[in-house]
Amino acid sequence: MPKNYSQLIARILLSGVFIQSGISKIFNSDGTREFMVSRGLPGFLLIPTIIVLLVGGVSILIGYKARLGAWLLIGFLIPATLIFHTDFPQEKIAFFKNLGLIGGLLLITSFGAGLFSLDRESS
Repeated sequence: MPKNYSQLIARILLSGVFIQSGISKIFNSDGTREFMVSRGLPGFLLIPTIIVLLVGGVSILIGYKARLGAWLLIGFLIPATLIFHTDFPQEKIAFFKNLGLIGGLLLITSFGAGLFSLDRESS
């Protein structure tokens, strides 16, 4: 598969995690807010969380300011991983999944979104 197509497919798959997560937080806002509060976070952080997930995810999906969107999501994932996914062994898979997502996002920060993007970055 040519690398340009693989970059597009990678962006679609990677962005889906964040877009779906943002949408699910909208439709389960009460439960999400309660969960956040149970972990010591203020409930008002739900709205910025949803915005970061959707803006970052869509940015990567369409390839517009994808590097910035990736950094935004990395900035979200690091504290989210440390707050919500360090209860081993129960959260071990979620912890390493998030590390893998950070790795994929770092590739975008390094190489850009590729030719099939609104930014049309060659890499």
